[in-house]
Amino acid sequence: MDHMLYVAMSGAAQIMQAQAANTHNLANANTTGFRADLAAFQSMPLTGPGLPSRIYPVEQNAGLDLSPGAITATGRELDIAVNGNGWIAVQAEDGSEAYTRDGNLRISANGLLETATGHPVLGNGGPIAIPPAEKMEIGADGTVSIRPLGQTAATLAVVDRIKLVAPPVESLEKRSDGLIQVQGGGSSAADAGVRVLTGSLESSNVNAIESMVNMITLARQYEMQVKLMNTAQSNDAAATQIMRLA
Repeated sequence: MDHMLYVAMSGAAQIMQAQAANTHNLANANTTGFRADLAAFQSMPLTGPGLPSRIYPVEQNAGLDLSPGAITATGRELDIAVNGNGWIAVQAEDGSEAYTRDGNLRISANGLLETATGHPVLGNGGPIAIPPAEKMEIGADGTVSIRPLGQTAATLAVVDRIKLVAPPVESLEKRSDGLIQVQGGGSSAADAGVRVLTGSLESSNVNAIESMVNMITLARQYEMQVKLMNTAQSNDAAATQIMRLA
């Protein structure tokens, strides 16, 4: 295969992957607590017979953008936002422990405290179950308290405590379902230093304008690779014509 055609084809394929990651980020610009994926290109030499006279780009996942999103007050008693570093521990669909910054919580029909996407929130001994109550409060340390039915406003009973963790950022990776986990799976110990703000939610950290500009840039780069492939085709046709004349 012609080297120029191979390099252009590889570049176009890698740009498509980067465009997919950028589009995914842009689609989640309004997703509560979303963390953007980072992508980067690396130049790799084209090995094979002859001198290494060609290089081609490889798109690589550069990890997560862990910068915080904006915190907005909602006034809703089941809304929480992690204040600073830290994560809310939840139970993934496969039963393992995972983490999220999405504090838009609700109580399921079975009485479990869960995220808006249906993942049970973990406490000291597993998923947190909320008994029937007139009112529920979540403290800054994640303590979940309720006012039992028929009790006065001064009567609060502690139900459980939301597991808040702060594993090293370099050990984190994103799962295919969008949740965060420790590399290789496993769990982290609860960190008493993590605090939450009640009645608030954290927005996505995706910069929509920057993602739109990046989308345009990637589209133009893709067009350049396609033009290069067309040039390779034209050169091949011209060379074939010359050979016929000879």
